[in-house]
Amino acid sequence: MGNACWELYCLEHGIRPDGRLHEGEPDDDSFQTFFFETQSGKHVPRAVMIDLEPTPIDEIRTGTYKHLFHPEQMITGKEDAANNYARGHYTVGKEIIDICVDRIRRLVDRCGGLQGFLVFHSFGGGTGSGFTALLMERLSVDYGKKSKLEFCIYPAPQVSTAMVEPYNSILTTHTTLEHSDCSFMVDNEAIYDICRRQLDLARPTYTNLNRLIAQVISSITASLRFDGALNVDLTEFQTNLVPYPRIHFPLTTYAPIISSEKAFHEQMTVSDITQQCFEPGAQMVKCDPRRGKYMACCLLFRGDVVPKDVNAAIANVKTKRSIQFVEWCPTGFKVGINYQPPTVVPGGDLAKLQRAVCMLSNTTAIAEAWARLDHKFDLMYAKRAFVHWYVGEGMEEGEFSEAREDLAALEKDYEEVGIDPSDNEEDDDYSRY
Repeated sequence: MGNACWELYCLEHGIRPDGRLHEGEPDDDSFQTFFFETQSGKHVPRAVMIDLEPTPIDEIRTGTYKHLFHPEQMITGKEDAANNYARGHYTVGKEIIDICVDRIRRLVDRCGGLQGFLVFHSFGGGTGSGFTALLMERLSVDYGKKSKLEFCIYPAPQVSTAMVEPYNSILTTHTTLEHSDCSFMVDNEAIYDICRRQLDLARPTYTNLNRLIAQVISSITASLRFDGALNVDLTEFQTNLVPYPRIHFPLTTYAPIISSEKAFHEQMTVSDITQQCFEPGAQMVKCDPRRGKYMACCLLFRGDVVPKDVNAAIANVKTKRSIQFVEWCPTGFKVGINYQPPTVVPGGDLAKLQRAVCMLSNTTAIAEAWARLDHKFDLMYAKRAFVHWYVGEGMEEGEFSEAREDLAALEKDYEEVGIDPSDNEEDDDYSRY
C-alpha cells in the first residue's frame, strides 16, 4: 500500500523512480511536504517502512522504486509476528522499536515544520496490530502534541486472511484509541466490490485495491501540497470531523471511480460526483450510512471546481430524506477545494478526469462495523480459542476482557451521540466527555 501511494505521489510531483525531477517540470516546491531534496538533487520520501519480516519490503527493495527510498528508511526484522498481536507488541516488536523510533527522529529533525504523522497499517496481522500499537505509544511519548492520523485496513466481513483477525483488531483499537487523533478505515471487501462494480474488474488484485486507496490518501493530503481556493490542513480535519475524542473513525468515499471506457459517456458535474459519495455502495467500509446519522462531513474537491457549484451541490444533498444529520450539528459540511486535478497511474484502471471528490464523514453507521467485529470476538473468546498463543508471548488474559469492554463502551458512545437531545433532556451522559 505504501508503494502504491509513493508511486502516485511521484507522478503528481513529476519525480522519476530514481528520485530525480522530470526534465521541464515547473520549478515549484510543492513536493517538499512529502520529499526532501539531497545536495545531489535527488528527492527522498519522508517515510519509514517497517515490517517484522523481510519479504514485503524486499519487493520494494527490488522493485521499480528501489532507488527512490533511503535504504535506512526500510526496516525489517528477521521473523514475523505470525498474526499474533502479542508477538508484534511484546516480544518480536520490542527488539526493533528503538531502531524505528531513532529513524523517525532523524526524519523529524529534517522537517521545517512537522505537522504530524500518517500511520498506515492493517488491523488483522500481528505486525499491523501489535507493532503499530507499540509505535503509536512511543510517538505519543516523544511527540505528544503532534497529530497522528491512521489509515487502517479493517477486517472485511466475509473475506478473511487469518482466524485471529477479531482478536488483533480489538486489541489494537483498544491500545491506540487514546493515541490516535483520527483513523480512516478501509476494508478490502468494500474495495473489491467497488472494483468489480465500477471498474469492471472480474478479479481485482492487491495492486488494484492499493491504487484506489492511494487516490483517497492523495486527495486527503493534496491540500498540504498544492494550491487551492479552500485548503484544509491536518489539524482542520480533526477540528471538523471529531466531535468527541473517542469518536474519531470517519468513513471514506471517493468519486468518481470509473473506468476509461465508461468515462466518455458520463457527465461528471460537481453535483453528480457529490451525489455519488452518499451512495451506500461507494463507502470504503461495509456499512449502510442510511441506518446512521451524520455528525460531520468533509468534502475535499480537486480539479476544475468552483465554490458556487459546491454550494449548489450541498444544498441539493441536504434536501434528500435518506441523508440525516444529528440535531446538535446544524451546519454539518466542511469543504476543501484544490486546483490540482487527480493524477492517474499510466496503464491503471481509473479514467483520467478533470475533477474528483473525496468525502470523509463521521457517521454513527460505522458502529455497525464495530458491532460485527465484537460479535466475532465474543464467539471465539467464549471458548478461549487461540488465547494460549497470546498468553505464551507474555500477554495477560485480562487484556482481552479489558479491550472488549473498551470496544463495548465505544459502541455505546456511538449510540448516545446519535440520540437527539430532545429525547433525553434530563440525561447527563454527555458530562463524561
